[in-house]
Amino acid sequence: MNPPHGFEMDRIKAEIADSFDEELEMEIDESRLESLLDEMSEHPEQAQLDRRIYFRELFRLQHELVRLQEWVQYKGLKVVVLFEGRDSAGKGGAIKRITQRLNPRVCRVAALPAPSERERTQWYFQRYVAHLPAAGEIVLFDRSWYNRAGVERVMGFCDEGDVEEFFRSVPEFERMLVRSGIVLLKYWFSITDDEQQFRFNMRIHDPLKQWKLSPMDVESRRRWEDYTRAKEAMLEHTHIPEAPWWVVEAVDKKRARLNCIAHLLEQIPYEDVPRAPVVLPDRVRNSDYIRQPVPEELYVPDAF
Repeated sequence: MNPPHGFEMDRIKAEIADSFDEELEMEIDESRLESLLDEMSEHPEQAQLDRRIYFRELFRLQHELVRLQEWVQYKGLKVVVLFEGRDSAGKGGAIKRITQRLNPRVCRVAALPAPSERERTQWYFQRYVAHLPAAGEIVLFDRSWYNRAGVERVMGFCDEGDVEEFFRSVPEFERMLVRSGIVLLKYWFSITDDEQQFRFNMRIHDPLKQWKLSPMDVESRRRWEDYTRAKEAMLEHTHIPEAPWWVVEAVDKKRARLNCIAHLLEQIPYEDVPRAPVVLPDRVRNSDYIRQPVPEELYVPDAF
């Protein structure tokens, strides 16, 4: 017998609410962080985006990302999106919101660690090439080959000859990617000196976020101007018509996420994918099947 309509609607509403919980949990976590340091005078006064507007627009854009994902699969597109910016600029938060409702088999994140001894002897781009997409895939690089123009240069992990060769090579490398059919998008998340200091202080004071603050991050604060000069040189040498840079104003995290996603969607024309209606078949029931009970010791204890 079918359950009452009201009961069914309650279940549907509960399921929809549950699907939003991940974003709500992240939002609560960020609010908790901000409340830890509300009393700090360094906290810049900002006109924060209204939460209701933020959630409404985020869910709308995420729905469009699902449509884009289906179009990428349907047309066999190959999409690469690079996310660069200073430490704590909000790259990871934007990537989380992009991937949150997408199929990880279609859209994946490449966040490469420091190169191994063997990788240091390879062609510089070689370890990144291994993560490029096949047809029907989207790859988001949480930092990319532009490490050479940023952290490696500023921290002395390469010499100026390596940097000059990188600036000669990267425009041709990216033109080659585009000629091969890859859609290449490059985003730089921009924050102010004061905002980075504030976000680092939040990490210092929050035990759940302290792991995010590495010795390299701490050193990057001292070298703010060196990173600025490196960024300016990077943009000058690698902003090309085939793969231009796009700067995301990221002091307001919520606006930055929405602006980045909206812009990304505008760069790849997409349409609804034709599909046949899905009809669930009746379950097969065999009269000789008897379900065996699960031993009690296999259950996770009910702690809640």
